[in-house]
Amino acid sequence: MSTRLGTTLGLFVLFAASAAAQTSADIRTIQVDITYTGAGTVNASHKIYVALWESADMTAGPPAAVKSLDTKKGTVTFSGVQVPAYVTTAYEPNGTWDAQSPPPSGTSLGVYAKNPPTPLPIDVAPGKTVKVSITFNDAVKVP
Repeated sequence: MSTRLGTTLGLFVLFAASAAAQTSADIRTIQVDITYTGAGTVNASHKIYVALWESADMTAGPPAAVKSLDTKKGTVTFSGVQVPAYVTTAYEPNGTWDAQSPPPSGTSLGVYAKNPPTPLPIDVAPGKTVKVSITFNDAVKVP
């Protein structure tokens, strides 16, 4: 009886480990390098927010995920993304916005795009990481 139980538990662990490995092999990751060249001060109180969207229509609802940076240059990583994905940045110079609502007037915006303001979709194969870069400044702001 104990041999049968041991064999059953061993097979269960083997299948569970196999399923976990397959799941991690399917994860899609986007690494976003951000550079803000604007005049604003970026720190713990004045953050850059990086949003991951599942649609190019960014007015259709909230982003899928939001990460922040407290430096003018840095990297954020989104894991488990759905494709295609789109990425935008926002810097609000007053330091009062927390990215829980639409950005207020005066917020500087950036987007991963070849021809802004049209966002470029990011496609990631299962188990892979795609690296993209966004450089933005104060040229495009929320009215």
